[in-house]
Amino acid sequence: MDKQRLTVEQMRLGANTLRMLAVDAVEKANSGHPGLPMGAADYAFTLWHHHLRFNCEKPDWPNRDRFILSAGHGSMLLYGLLHLFGFDLPMDELKNFRQWGSRTPGHPEHGHTPGVEVTTGPLGQGFANGVGMALAAKMAAARFNDDTFSPIDHRIYAIVSDGDLMEGISSEAASLAGHLKLGNIVYIYDDNGITIEGKTELAFSENVGKKFTALGWHVQRIDGHDFDQIEAALGAARSEKESPSLIIARTHIAHGSPNKADSAAAHGSPLGAEEALATRQALGWPKETFHVPAEVRALCRRRTEELKGEYAAWQKGLQQWQRRNPEKAALWEEMWQRRVPVELGAKLLNASAGAEGATRSLSGRVIQQAAALIPALVGGSADLEPSNNTGIKGAGSIAAGSFAGRNIHFGIREHAMAAMMSGMALYGCFIPFGGTFLAFSDYCRPSIRLAALMGLQVVYVFTHDSILLGEDGPTHQPVEQLSALRLIPNLTVFRPADGTETAMAWNAALAKKSGPTALILTRQKVPTLLRKDAFDPKAVLRGAYVVETADAPLVTIMASGSEVSLAMAAGNLLAKQGLGARIVSIPCLETFLAQPARYRQSVLGGRSVRVAVEAGHGALWWRLLGRNGLFIGVDSFGASAPDRVLAEKYGLTPESVAERIVKHLAPPSLPPIL
Repeated sequence: MDKQRLTVEQMRLGANTLRMLAVDAVEKANSGHPGLPMGAADYAFTLWHHHLRFNCEKPDWPNRDRFILSAGHGSMLLYGLLHLFGFDLPMDELKNFRQWGSRTPGHPEHGHTPGVEVTTGPLGQGFANGVGMALAAKMAAARFNDDTFSPIDHRIYAIVSDGDLMEGISSEAASLAGHLKLGNIVYIYDDNGITIEGKTELAFSENVGKKFTALGWHVQRIDGHDFDQIEAALGAARSEKESPSLIIARTHIAHGSPNKADSAAAHGSPLGAEEALATRQALGWPKETFHVPAEVRALCRRRTEELKGEYAAWQKGLQQWQRRNPEKAALWEEMWQRRVPVELGAKLLNASAGAEGATRSLSGRVIQQAAALIPALVGGSADLEPSNNTGIKGAGSIAAGSFAGRNIHFGIREHAMAAMMSGMALYGCFIPFGGTFLAFSDYCRPSIRLAALMGLQVVYVFTHDSILLGEDGPTHQPVEQLSALRLIPNLTVFRPADGTETAMAWNAALAKKSGPTALILTRQKVPTLLRKDAFDPKAVLRGAYVVETADAPLVTIMASGSEVSLAMAAGNLLAKQGLGARIVSIPCLETFLAQPARYRQSVLGGRSVRVAVEAGHGALWWRLLGRNGLFIGVDSFGASAPDRVLAEKYGLTPESVAERIVKHLAPPSLPPIL
């Protein structure tokens, strides 16, 4: 692998090229963070030239090393590396840094820029994503490697900053990485001692080395500008197999700048024309901006050619392995393509349609069927599997040194769980799911948002979906979380009403490869909905459908989840008063809102008054209710009591709902419903 070793002078020349590309791009944009790229350039160039395994022409090669810039504010460091090492990122894109339509946005975006493995910027996310990638790599290796060939033997590298380590999500992920002995992780901590407000000592004084040693990591300390120390540390980290590695690299932010090195002024602002010129002079750099020395071009080109040879050798080995192992070869294709069977919905319906129970338990039944059909499906829970019903029976658990199972025990680490699931989805080969209570989706929200931004196929299993979970009280009873999740673009939120809708919700989640799905499930039992004989379960996939309707209904009652049966019961009471009702189940509000107007109109009807019933905050329902609509829900915190008591106190009984509707319609001749 390490065929071409460079002299210190050559390494410094490459590093200074990265420095000045960052300086020039930030100056031209008059926006950005030059300090980190300048400080990290020495070890970053060493890593990419001597250690990182990639193919710039095949950036999605399964056995490539993954490189994550968790400190995404230093994005010009990554863009400079991608440009120098042959990825499809020409100089014009560097010159267009942070501008409309460029492939060099302010923070790296996966799927937008070739070679960017993950969208980073919110600190700590990249750190935890990398742990998910490392876990996925271990699990893939356990499935495919044998004594003659290892299709998966790469590493996960990352550059992390003070800010990454201060965020709690990194501690959660580091704890699990150490527990699982993920020796395929090599992180470099850019210890420059500076944050936006000044020196890190303002708020950060912990001993990072001792902390990570206690978490089970292999820790080294180096001068981040000493090429011999950098090389030795990376070599030692690559040799470490039993523990994740952290290299604490002491660096100077804006290294090379005569007047702004080691200052907060270089963190998030351009150096300024005068200081940029002074830096050129200090480094002996030409006045020409965006200058790349011919020698650096040649060195990087030679390295990329060497790596293409390694890729070709791997491809040859893979083809021979596939011929020797036809069953594993078929599994390889199935898992990396994340294939799902034709007519998946019909197969999942066999597991739960017609069954009664809480939708969390019905989901558990669907998971068993889905896992039998889709080997890529893996997942777990934040220590709540017995409540979330997320376990895959007979599939084994993931543990240190044992990665062939399918059940992941994330521990009580919702932050890290959600980010690791994103890392697993980014890695490929797996469709990850993870469970917790809906109220705790708040812990997961930053990762959910980024998964939606990246378009990742991740499934969140959120149970205990309303105040009707009962006695655990308002700390565990979600009110605003369902509406908050619906506000995230590209996140599909399903709240199924019974076994049929639960199966179809899973079908939607497993079929959607362009974004995440959240399943919102009950703790309490729900009845099976009585539908017309002509009902097509695929209607669930359109977000809403008519469950039942009276002739010429005066009111359309819309509901989701456990409130659909409540709406039906209320509709029956209204019918006794001569008020016909149309009952509409809306398991996925945002999917329904995206349907053509004609379909929406066919479901909701014409002139009837619209009412929505949901045991939570109303938010997006008003887009369907119109000016004269009525929302019946919960806009305050819950209380500790049995679910039946809570339903009565919060007006979620058939009698209360019907009475609210009658009052809203306000026909004076109708008596109140008792």
